[in-house]
Amino acid sequence: MRITIQRNMRMVVVAAVLAAAAMPVAGQYRAPRTDGGKPDLNGIWQTLNEANYDLEGHNARPAMAVRPGPYGPVPAAPVLALGAVGAVPPSLGVVEGGEIPYKPEALKQKKENQDNWLTRDPEIKCYLPGVPRATYMPQPFRIFQNSSQIFIAYQYAGAVRNIFLKDPGPAPVDSWMGQSVGHWDGDTLVVDVTGFNDQTWFDRAGNFHSDALHVVERYTRTSPDVISYEATIEDPNVFTRPWKIGMPLYRRQEKNAMILDFKCAEFVEELMYGQWRKKPLGR
Repeated sequence: MRITIQRNMRMVVVAAVLAAAAMPVAGQYRAPRTDGGKPDLNGIWQTLNEANYDLEGHNARPAMAVRPGPYGPVPAAPVLALGAVGAVPPSLGVVEGGEIPYKPEALKQKKENQDNWLTRDPEIKCYLPGVPRATYMPQPFRIFQNSSQIFIAYQYAGAVRNIFLKDPGPAPVDSWMGQSVGHWDGDTLVVDVTGFNDQTWFDRAGNFHSDALHVVERYTRTSPDVISYEATIEDPNVFTRPWKIGMPLYRRQEKNAMILDFKCAEFVEELMYGQWRKKPLGR
């Protein structure tokens, strides 16, 4: 009888330990699961920060493009009429450690890019935003996920990414959005992105990369309406070491939230090709 009671008590203790192990740690969110048992990242998400202006912390300034003025910088002539609409809001930055570790010669290129923002920023010309910039553009994106596939559709420029869950090998060609290969690290989706061209920027401040760019993203759902996003950026041609950015992604709350058309190529046709009109429009 005593042996039976002891055995039963041991079984109860073991069951309690196993149950406790299966429970999330206090304060740790357990995301709902897809049919494949992985955390469900489906939804429409968007950042709420100033990273697209400049990844690094910065003060407010009158415009992205400025020129010397009598008492300090003033907006460049082409953006002067935008007034406060064209101003740059301040930000604490999203770069871990605060500063992007440029090589000296690359830092000169970054500053030159910034000085020539109006003619160089790929966003102005509606080129695809690249990774990670697509994530923090000031427009939403949608994650589609099932047990065997993950796909991301971005509102800006109709950009898309297919995240391979089986490595197809090296990217066959360099591209704006690169090639994305994902795997799960516990409850975190890790996406390894390679195969970039050198045509995208990280933001409007002229931060740039070469075609040796390598990005590793981490998506962790931390609450019903928040995904913690991190991206580690490596490019030995431009930076002295890998560096990291991080930010929350927020679920859009509208009942009818959806990704709408923003095929901005049509919006820049006059900028890109207007000079070849038979009768060019005034600028």
